[in-house]
Amino acid sequence: MPIAVRCEFIRPTALLLTWMLTGCLADDVWAADDPLRPPAIATEEVPGVPTELAERLRQYQNTRAAAFRGWSPDGKGMLIATRFGDTTQLHRVYQPGGRREQVTFFSEPADGGFIPEAKDGSLLVTMSHGGNENGQVYFFDRRTGRSELLTDGQSRNLLESVRHDGSQMIVGSNQRNGRDTDLYVADPRQPGSMKLLMQVDNEFWSVSDWSRDGKKLLMSRVVSINESYPALFDVATGKKTMLSIPGEGPAAFGALKFAPDGKSAWVATDARSEFHELARLDLATLKYTWLTQDIPWDVDSIEVEPSTGNVAFTVNEDGASALYLLENGERRRVELPLGIVGSLEFSPDGKRLGLSLARLDAPADAYSLSVADGKLTRWTFSEVGGLDPETFVSPRQIRFESFDGRPIPAYYFAPTKASKEHPAPVLIDIHGGPEGQYRPGFAGIEQFYLNELGLAVIHPNVRGSAGYGKTYLKLDNADKREESVRDIGALLDWIARQPELDASRVAVSGGSYGGYMVLASLTNFGERFKAGIDIVGIASFRTFLKNTSPYRQDLRRVEYGDEREPAMQAYFDKIDPLNNTERIRSSLMVIHGRNDPRVPFSEAEQIALRVRAGGKPVWTVYADNEGHGFAKKANRDYMSAVVVLFLKAALGL
Repeated sequence: MPIAVRCEFIRPTALLLTWMLTGCLADDVWAADDPLRPPAIATEEVPGVPTELAERLRQYQNTRAAAFRGWSPDGKGMLIATRFGDTTQLHRVYQPGGRREQVTFFSEPADGGFIPEAKDGSLLVTMSHGGNENGQVYFFDRRTGRSELLTDGQSRNLLESVRHDGSQMIVGSNQRNGRDTDLYVADPRQPGSMKLLMQVDNEFWSVSDWSRDGKKLLMSRVVSINESYPALFDVATGKKTMLSIPGEGPAAFGALKFAPDGKSAWVATDARSEFHELARLDLATLKYTWLTQDIPWDVDSIEVEPSTGNVAFTVNEDGASALYLLENGERRRVELPLGIVGSLEFSPDGKRLGLSLARLDAPADAYSLSVADGKLTRWTFSEVGGLDPETFVSPRQIRFESFDGRPIPAYYFAPTKASKEHPAPVLIDIHGGPEGQYRPGFAGIEQFYLNELGLAVIHPNVRGSAGYGKTYLKLDNADKREESVRDIGALLDWIARQPELDASRVAVSGGSYGGYMVLASLTNFGERFKAGIDIVGIASFRTFLKNTSPYRQDLRRVEYGDEREPAMQAYFDKIDPLNNTERIRSSLMVIHGRNDPRVPFSEAEQIALRVRAGGKPVWTVYADNEGHGFAKKANRDYMSAVVVLFLKAALGL
């Protein structure tokens, strides 16, 4: 059931992000009278957004998306997450194409799902404040419309798993010391009922599923994206039994789900392959039965129907989703439009599969799939701002050769009017993570770039990206960090060979780790870029690893290297963009949120000050009510308008 919402990273082009600079309000003369700028945002060196631009952007900013969040207990309706006001809230839909009835009305973005088997339709709601990511869990009574806080209101709390009868939930919380995420069991309807189930010291454990009888949990200890260790946990005794790992050396385990009888589990792991394969694990003999050896891509989600034992799973095929059903041991692929599938859940009668589908030519919407015949039914029809979908540009997949001969995958959006006679300027957009992946979907602002600015957009999945095998995933670790930056240099060479693209007008953007890639690209290829947009990015690995939230430090050190070790200190001193700002030749824009718990706001402050100290202009956009991404529509709209203004100025559009 898709009630546990745990998103470590969302690609920046879909999310969009945040800012604020201490003391800049008094000097903010460029946009002092800008009516578009929300009160929580402060800027420096940013001109006012012209009314004409704001009006033209409005349609593209008012596209909407909807995400499936579960079947109602009676199976007659759905819960979805969508936005009609300033933030995403939960809504009910009672039939395909029916009205979207808003259920929650919070000022902060809210997510969650139905409490299983709750005949009154009550919900568990997850929410944090101001982007601080200190998530809280609330019981929401549908009869009264009132919510009650179930967690402590201060620490970071993760809704891990809910028992199938709705009587208990598992919450991961760092309330004990602010660092370690202990596991608690609680009554979903009773405030103050959290009881310590498992204390965790210097490790990170994640709960994936609860057996139907409520006696066992499937969980895993996560060391990194490349290494995790599955276990079976006895709820009554607290005994933890580690499960066997086939093959040699560390392996990664993704989705874990109990079979209905609790005697076996469905797992996705790369223990014996480059990719996450689907296997059935007998929990008594610990024997694995492999089912997707012929699929050379990652199995990334699994859902099990509790009565029939039917299984639905998705596969990440070069960024796009493939959906499969397993019935009585027989596997069949379901034909779907090209896009990304998520939030799988079987209906209470087992006859339909609920899901979210984000297509290339339309925002994400909620759908149901008939298990019997594979018929897809669309439940929500999210708006596209009155735009004509026929004008939307879809990408094509490309591979470009990097410095070592390795092919690097990317998605390339080309404006319809780009030609040898009229070559298009280019925006390279780099995903975060770094163990992230660009996956093709619809973004209104991207269509504005293509159709209104004539700007080509390329999303590279540089080495270190997920989705292309565990070897590829490790190619940028620790002291190999700049090899992924060299992939951007190879992309610049590819751009120069395309007659329809203008290699003299290239900009680069990215969020989080993608923000580091922006700054590193500007310091390594300064003469080849006209502009860079750093969104909640890392300016120095030494300061980032020192100042990021304590619960994140060890996981990040596995990927980036340990800044406390002299050899890594020396390497970071060499490659950190903060130490190489004199190489930046292009325009720079820095965007950040003051409440960011992942990449501290100080990363934005120090890079902006250092570049300005070198005599170069820097546009800064900072928000004091956001964190690692802009979740509020007014802030997001202003940010995208300023980004457009910046690109127009830098690229001569």
